[in-house]
Amino acid sequence: MAEKKKKDKKFVAAPEYPGGNAAFKKFISENLRYPEEALKNQVEGVVHVSYTVANDGTVEEVVVNKGIGYGCDEEAVRVISLLKYEPAHNRGFKVRSTLRTRIFFRLPAAPSPVITYSVVKEKDNKKPAGKPAGNSGYGYTITIGKPEED
Repeated sequence: MAEKKKKDKKFVAAPEYPGGNAAFKKFISENLRYPEEALKNQVEGVVHVSYTVANDGTVEEVVVNKGIGYGCDEEAVRVISLLKYEPAHNRGFKVRSTLRTRIFFRLPAAPSPVITYSVVKEKDNKKPAGKPAGNSGYGYTITIGKPEED
C-alpha cells in the first residue's frame, strides 16, 4: 500500500517580527519610556494590546484591551505603532493579521542604601584595678547613607 503525502496543515503563517521574539522584546525595552504620571503615582502593571499587521507589514488599529492608566496605555500604543513586521502569507498572497501582546511596566528598582562598617581597635593604657595592663577593646561604627550617583 502506498503512503499518502502529508499535507501542510499551516493554513496562514503569522507575521513574524524580524529577528524573532528576542528582537521584539529588545525593541520594546529600548523604546518604552515610563510615563511621568505613572512614576509619580508609583503605578506598575501590564497593558494588553491587540493590533493588526497590514499587507505591507505596518502596524494598524492598535487597541488597548486591558490598561492600567496613568499614561501607560498611551505609551504602549505608541511603542506598538512603531513596529514593522514581515508580512504574513496565505498561499502566496500577503494577508492582514491580528496579533496580541502584553507590555510590562515595572518601576525601576530603588537603589539600596550603602552600608559602611569600620572597626576600631582601642588600646587601654590605664591599668584598672584587677586587670593587667595593655588590655585592648574593639568598637565598630555602622554608617547607612544614600548611594552615590554616577
